[in-house]
Amino acid sequence: MILGIGTDLANIERIERTLERFGDRFRNRVFTDAERKKAERRRDVAGTYAKRWAAKEACSKALGTGLRMGIAWKDMAVTNLSTGQPQIAVTGWAAERLTKMTPANHKALIHVSLTDDHPWAQAFVVIEALPDSDGDAAKARNRQP
Repeated sequence: MILGIGTDLANIERIERTLERFGDRFRNRVFTDAERKKAERRRDVAGTYAKRWAAKEACSKALGTGLRMGIAWKDMAVTNLSTGQPQIAVTGWAAERLTKMTPANHKALIHVSLTDDHPWAQAFVVIEALPDSDGDAAKARNRQP
């Protein structure tokens, strides 16, 4: 079952101007160490940051909160599998929110798709709940305070 859907469109040139104006202050507030390392290795630094910005916005929307209610930017981390496929891991309040919105005996799976066509970067996030056949979700939920 689908628990949430989010999308965001970011202007790469706006992110580039923000990087020029605020530099590390912006990078450190919004992006994890791994996200910063990946972006700084890329030819299109601003485009890489813009796609991750859009993914975080889309993820927060899929969680049903937007960037409010305690979700921090770094509570959502965008990484890539060895195949290049993007993925999002959530921690902190975002993980708590995901746990609360996931039905009993289900586990949540976050799908993300990123694209860009200068000057735009776009992300789609779908949060899916799958039946938990091995009981891991129920066990984890029982450990929650």
